[in-house]
Amino acid sequence: MQQDFKTFASNCRQRVDTALDLHFPAGDDPTQLRAAMRYSLFNGGKRVRPTLAYAAALAIKPELDLSLIDPIACALECLHSYSLVHDDLPAMDDDDLRRGKPTCHIAFNEASAILAGDGLQTLAFDLLTQTRLPASTQIQLVRELAQGSGAHGMVLGQAIDLAAVDHQLNLAQLEQMHNHKTGALIRAAVAMGALAAEATHTQLAALDTYASAIGLAFQVQDDILDVTGDTATIGKQQGADIAKNKPTYVSLLGLESAKHKAAELHQQAISALNEFGDSASYLRDLARYIVERSN
Repeated sequence: MQQDFKTFASNCRQRVDTALDLHFPAGDDPTQLRAAMRYSLFNGGKRVRPTLAYAAALAIKPELDLSLIDPIACALECLHSYSLVHDDLPAMDDDDLRRGKPTCHIAFNEASAILAGDGLQTLAFDLLTQTRLPASTQIQLVRELAQGSGAHGMVLGQAIDLAAVDHQLNLAQLEQMHNHKTGALIRAAVAMGALAAEATHTQLAALDTYASAIGLAFQVQDDILDVTGDTATIGKQQGADIAKNKPTYVSLLGLESAKHKAAELHQQAISALNEFGDSASYLRDLARYIVERSN
C-alpha cells in the first residue's frame, strides 16, 4: 500500500539526512571546512530535489529499492546546498538569512563559505560514483548533474540574474533566467531518478516536460512568497527581491497574474503525467506542494 504524500516526503528527508551523515560525518576539523559544509547541508532544507529523484524513480519502477537512489539524492542536495552558499555571498545576493538561520558566510566567514561551497560541489560528483548502478548509468548521471548545474544550467541562470539587477526584463527573458537558475537542477533531479530506474526515452521526455513546468512554478511561487510571506515563515528577509530591485514575476505581472501563472504551470505538470498511472502519484503531489507551499 502506497504511503500518503506527507509520510513519503518525511521519509525521503530522513533517508537523505541519514545518508548524508554517513557519507560526510562530523569529525576533527581544525580548518572548520567540514563544519561549514555540514552547517549548510543540515540547516533545515526541504529536500525537494532529492524527493523528486525518489518520486521519479518510483514512477518508473514502483517496487524499486530506494537505497539505489540514496547517493543520487545526496548528490543533488550537496549541489543545491553549494549553490545556496555561493548565492548568499556578498558578491552575489548578499543575504544574511537562509532558512531562518545566519547564512554560511555570516556563521563562519566569507572564505570558509566559498570553500564550503567548493567542497559541496565536488562531493556531489564523488557521490554519483558510489551508486550500485552500471558505469554507463553513472556517466549519464554525472552528465545530467553537470549540465543542470553548470554554465548551461544553474550557474548561467545566476549570471543572468546578477546582470538583470536594475534592468527591466520581459516575460520571456525572466522565464529564460529561471529555467536555468531554478529549473535546470529540478529537471536534472527528475531525470536522474528516472535514469536510475531505467526509464525509456518516451518516459524521460514526459518527465522532462513535467519537471520544466514545476521548475518554473517553484520560482513563481518564490516570487509570490517574497511579497505575501513573512520573514519568520519563509526563512529569509521578506521583500528582499523588491529591495534589491530584482525582476520578479510579481513585479512584471502583478500578484494575481503571478498566482494564475503558477496555477497554469501546475496544470501543465499534471498533464505531462497523463501516460503514467498511480506510480506517478508522488510526482503529482509534489507539483501541488510546490505551488501551495508557504516557505
